[in-house]
Amino acid sequence: MGTNDREHDIVLLGATGFVGRFTAEHLARSAPEGARIAVAGRSSARLLSLTRELGVNWPTIEVDTADEAGVTRLAASTSVIATTVGPYLRYGERVVSASARAGTSYADLAGESIFVARSIRDNHDAAQQSGAKIVHSCGFDSIPSDLGLGLGHAAAGGVPIVAATLRVRSLRGGISGGTIDSLRQQMKEVRTDAAARRIVGDPYALTPGPSVRLPGRDPRVWGRERGVWQAPFIMGAYNQQIVQRSNHLTGWSYGQLMRYREVVSTGRGLPGFVRAAGIGLGTAGFVAGVAFRPSRAILDRVLPAPGAGPGATAIARGRFALDIDIYPVEGDPIRTRVAAPYDPGYGGTGVMLGESALSLALDDLPDRSGVLTPMVAMGEALADRLRRHGFTLDAGARAEPTG
Repeated sequence: MGTNDREHDIVLLGATGFVGRFTAEHLARSAPEGARIAVAGRSSARLLSLTRELGVNWPTIEVDTADEAGVTRLAASTSVIATTVGPYLRYGERVVSASARAGTSYADLAGESIFVARSIRDNHDAAQQSGAKIVHSCGFDSIPSDLGLGLGHAAAGGVPIVAATLRVRSLRGGISGGTIDSLRQQMKEVRTDAAARRIVGDPYALTPGPSVRLPGRDPRVWGRERGVWQAPFIMGAYNQQIVQRSNHLTGWSYGQLMRYREVVSTGRGLPGFVRAAGIGLGTAGFVAGVAFRPSRAILDRVLPAPGAGPGATAIARGRFALDIDIYPVEGDPIRTRVAAPYDPGYGGTGVMLGESALSLALDDLPDRSGVLTPMVAMGEALADRLRRHGFTLDAGARAEPTG
């Protein structure tokens, strides 16, 4: 099903939300002349105000994600929908389903395992039949992990991987109310649904699973390695699921026995141990606090509300740097550096989602459809786009030997 005759190239849904505005600002600065962009949301007045602020003459579309007929018309009007409207478990299912049926490519910021697993179950076949590229997790969840490993695998010669580790070297940025609300919604599902609990805890929840698996537990993510203390990265469990889906969609090209983990390096000696313990305990306490109603009521008083986030000064100071060390079955270990001078959850995510939408709409991409990942759907084309906006995505440096 062709989309060249659609009214729009890209519709940004949720453009007046906190992250939606960053995405709209990026598109206003960076979209090529002639790109047909529209913004959509529940309030025409707020959308019109946004376009005036940005100095663009984009069409505005009033739509509620609960209105199935309206969402169906929206999907039929455009080549690509990029949506920031979460939690996706609550607001995303109609949008992704309409896109899959209409042959409309789709990008979101989902970091919700349950939503993505259900999307694969319900929409992968329909999207393959219609030619739609459905791409979840086009922000800090999970482009750095997914592109970083994919580019490193190519730099290593495309041979199977024994193990890969993402290490957070530096990270400065806030957490949005939308991200917290997504976690809150997923924890509600986990409390009442045993199948949902299994999805969240399974690194292969977004794949049929490899035909063979190594025995034993997942790789150690807390402790000391080569004298440096490390703690689990809070986004690592979900990013691992996206990475393994890329592995599955490429015929297990990374290797069916590849073990992947994400950690935060906290330094050496007692200070490093204290920081690692603090991160581990803090992460566990935060997740537990969101999961239970009495503690959640307390946290809700101090955490940002949906649609809210940190101030402009804090966001301007944001940045991140990650290393992904890849250990292939043969040859030297390879390191990919992924870094950007942006707040990962706001400015950086706005750039990543905006460039994902532009890539899906305008680039000559691999002939693949279905519920895909950023690496499988866009790969090097997206990496090149991000590099042009200050991102570092360098694969090929020699990593330290493991041990």
